[in-house]
Amino acid sequence: MSVSSIILDPKNGFAPGFDRGFDVFDAGFHRKQKGETRQQSIERRAEVTIARALEWLENNSQGPFFLWIHLWDAHDPYEPPAPFKAKYAAAPYDGEIAYLDASLGRFFAALKSKQLFDRALLAVTSDHGEGLGGHGENTHGILLYDETIHVPLLIKLPLKNAGQRSKARAGLVDVAPTILEALQIPAPAQMQGQSLLRVIGLAAPPERPSYAETAYPQRAFGWSKLAALRIGNFLYVKSPNPELYDTAADASAKLNIAEKNKATASRIAGQIEDFLKRTSGGEAESRQSELDPRTVEKLASLGYVAGSKAASATSGVDPRTRISIANDMHDANIAIENGEHLKVIPVLERIVKSEPQIHVAHYYLGMAYARDRNYTRAIPELRKAIELQPDAIMAHYEIGVALFEVGDWKTAATHFEIVVDKNPKWADARFSLASVQARTDRIPDALANLVLVVEQKPDHYRANLLLGRILTLKGQADVALPYLQKAAALQADSREAHAFLADALERLGRAADAQRERARAAALKRPPAP
Repeated sequence: MSVSSIILDPKNGFAPGFDRGFDVFDAGFHRKQKGETRQQSIERRAEVTIARALEWLENNSQGPFFLWIHLWDAHDPYEPPAPFKAKYAAAPYDGEIAYLDASLGRFFAALKSKQLFDRALLAVTSDHGEGLGGHGENTHGILLYDETIHVPLLIKLPLKNAGQRSKARAGLVDVAPTILEALQIPAPAQMQGQSLLRVIGLAAPPERPSYAETAYPQRAFGWSKLAALRIGNFLYVKSPNPELYDTAADASAKLNIAEKNKATASRIAGQIEDFLKRTSGGEAESRQSELDPRTVEKLASLGYVAGSKAASATSGVDPRTRISIANDMHDANIAIENGEHLKVIPVLERIVKSEPQIHVAHYYLGMAYARDRNYTRAIPELRKAIELQPDAIMAHYEIGVALFEVGDWKTAATHFEIVVDKNPKWADARFSLASVQARTDRIPDALANLVLVVEQKPDHYRANLLLGRILTLKGQADVALPYLQKAAALQADSREAHAFLADALERLGRAADAQRERARAAALKRPPAP
């Protein structure tokens, strides 16, 4: 499996468990550093991801194989590469789509050149579209209209049904059952979707209702969740202000006819409730039930009542009436990522004042303050974000960093422990935990965590450096040496790495080598104070 964004990289704190079941999970991103582009840190272009997938295919196509390729380019900021940037200067999102089409074309051509295409089962789809201002939403995640929900779905079967287009309504939930039936593998009984093979070629396919939901408005903002059902010509949206649209007469879903068609709205609302009862067993329990006892105990030690705020997050606020705030929040996130945190602080301060229940607003504001090294203002905002959402792992990580910077290492350690418990493959978080453990006389714990970091990420400079230094100070210079040599090789311009390596070499009686490393350290200027 090859992915194109840090958002699916468990080793960077995102999508924990997403790599489960794959023999190879090709991610390897890192958080954006000053001077880096997105493509050098948190993203890959489609052509790079596809090239890596084809490289894997060179050694794994002798027998049956499963390959999942994730392409990220059609997310904002929309910055298609040449020549698409110039050709679609007025519509960069369209340029991203055109670039993806071209990239997939090259992938299919490569499959044909390897004589794999004809026998392959291929599925191409997307998890969402972009609002682009439709119904007020600039990106996605909040509203449930066609601009974000109606996505492409193409399935190529081995050697049959070429060029057919079905008129049946389909959902992403149908993709897995379709693939399983094509492979003659029984679908698990609990799988909700239906195979689309049964509707191919039907002139009048049976009615297939399509359900969608988003919990993001509640999870991030404390607003109401939304659910939608498309059935026949109707689109119904379950919200504090129910919506009903006749998409045959109103394809853009602009005229809400729920009030004038109460019977139809009530009937479809009942179908949504029946569906939820069949598939989910009722409303989810409180957030506290999702937290393991160890995490709840740690939260309690920090003064948080796990589940209390998040469990009461259900709100009567209709996300449609706050969509401008969601847009502002998205823009703030991008600005912080691009190092423009100062310009969004006034916007975020205004939002937390007017809507103090928005967890993510406090989180972004805390991050913005922290990027300005204003930790005394960052910490209260991050604490509020955690109070509102105790399992907000990224907020725990950010407050851990801020507390580390102000010298509150013991509290920082507890936050980092919560992060590592939830994301055991996140190497940087584990390194941060080891750093504070080393400073609070928890040396055995620090060493154990540092060993795990270098096992997960052998090229982790700071982990190799700290592990080597601790081992040297413990009188194990022979064990420390490979780690310090690795650190000095990874960052040859590090004065600290050469100095620590010199110390270890001297303790091993290698005076000449130690002198050489000391000379290298002396030749390097100390980095300027941050």
